[in-house]
Amino acid sequence: MTTEAKTQGIHHVGLTVPDIHETRAFFVDVLGFNQVGEKPDYPAVFVSDGHIMLTLWQVQEREAMVPFDRKRCVGLHHLALRIPSQAALDALHQTLTTTEDVEIEFAPEPLGATGVRHMMCLIPGGVRIEFLAVG
Repeated sequence: MTTEAKTQGIHHVGLTVPDIHETRAFFVDVLGFNQVGEKPDYPAVFVSDGHIMLTLWQVQEREAMVPFDRKRCVGLHHLALRIPSQAALDALHQTLTTTEDVEIEFAPEPLGATGVRHMMCLIPGGVRIEFLAVG
């Protein structure tokens, strides 16, 4: 017997970053997201690609922040974003190789025998993002 899920997908993902302006610029200028709101007194910036909204929160004590360690931190391991095609994934990889403060973890490669190709990187602010092209 299957039960009906009590949720209906992701509304938004909140990411705490060291510099919301730098991370906002990456999503808007490099990935083509739109800024859809902000709360300057918090501070937070809201960006969206039309399918998902991200809330970028400014870390409060930058000098005391601890960088993410995917093997020791509980919480978000990485954010995975769908790319519309294999060619678009390859083009994004080329863009990211020359984008300041982006660290490519691995270039586009097959994800097992799934027919999906993916790549992983750290973006400005240290958030780990996976980009996937299906088909």
